[in-house]
Amino acid sequence: MVRTAIVVCAGGPVRATLPEFDPDAIVIAADAGVHEAERLGLHVDLLVGDLDSADPAAVARVEASGGRVERHPADKDASDLELALVAAAVADARHVLVLGGDGGRLDHLLGNAFLLASPRFADLRIDAVLGAARVHVVRDERAMDGSPGELVSLFAVGGRALGVGTDGLRWRLDDDELMPGSTRGLSNEFLGSSGSVRVAKGVVLVVQPGVEG
Repeated sequence: MVRTAIVVCAGGPVRATLPEFDPDAIVIAADAGVHEAERLGLHVDLLVGDLDSADPAAVARVEASGGRVERHPADKDASDLELALVAAAVADARHVLVLGGDGGRLDHLLGNAFLLASPRFADLRIDAVLGAARVHVVRDERAMDGSPGELVSLFAVGGRALGVGTDGLRWRLDDDELMPGSTRGLSNEFLGSSGSVRVAKGVVLVVQPGVEG
């Protein structure tokens, strides 16, 4: 059974250091994410999307190397990244690492961030590296690496987040409430090389933009 899936999307290169991941993880490319997967030296097991942005030569290389191509119509109701996350869930993944860029259209970047926190993927532990930023979806408790003074922001997504607590951050939360649209969790900082965030109810998107405070 597949436990880890790496989903590679478009939007430019990954600029942050990649976390360690299972070498046996399934690699799923979302359309033009196939180019970033190749740049990162990842073997694509599955390529999904309408393939309007993927170079036909790259698609051919996926097929030639034993990967599978799942082509969708251009007039579809889901983004290529959403299709890739669904494929990861179908493959029985429990941890999904999304890799991609932070460039391109702002609406795509925001849509992708909200997508990661969708209740549809509540059974998945989702992390992402988007450009220089690292993103973590927290539904219970998560630990994360950082560096002293590194910025980290917390956003409630999809409703109120209750019982929010932090450890290892400059401004500590202890059984607090975060509201969607609030900037209360913006621009916190790591005190040392690690920290943690816990949530009793709701979803918090933790963003490490990759800059110092």
